[in-house]
Amino acid sequence: MSVAHSHVGPWTLTDVLALPEDPAQRVELVGGQLMMSPAPGLPHQRASHRLHNLLEQAATTAAADVEVFEAINIIVPDGLLIPDLVLVDAAAAEQATAAAPAHDVLLVVEIASPSTRVIDRKLKPSLYAAAGIRHYWRIELDPAPRLLAGDLHAGTEHLAGATARIEAPFPVSFDPAVLARR
Repeated sequence: MSVAHSHVGPWTLTDVLALPEDPAQRVELVGGQLMMSPAPGLPHQRASHRLHNLLEQAATTAAADVEVFEAINIIVPDGLLIPDLVLVDAAAAEQATAAAPAHDVLLVVEIASPSTRVIDRKLKPSLYAAAGIRHYWRIELDPAPRLLAGDLHAGTEHLAGATARIEAPFPVSFDPAVLARR
């Protein structure tokens, strides 16, 4: 069940973290304003689950001391964001409670869906970069799966049908098509 929120003045991080959990929507904070999006659809969930598994396998192979999380709160200078997938330093994850500070985040992944496409392409990359999160990936599922993998300096596009090989924050290889296949 979704709940409308009445509030006077700009929202703060404390205000947002005090809201009740609502699995039907994500509530993010940018510049004192709430951004709300519906729960992800099935293709989005399929891609998220598969990429989560691929990242965990690659982290284990690389002996990287990290944890992969889905849809957790990340504190950025201008508010609170909820990426689809987040790679966090394992020691820092042990200490985190309701939200992880951006400085503990190694990678964020956004899976573009119709309701978030513009925000994922335009707004969030600049907010993550301003927060110092070095690695940002965006998955586009339509018209065919593709991965746009970038860091603070450059990015590369990987199309379905070819293996994407990414070296940082640890080596991982996969064909973006596997994220959408049934």
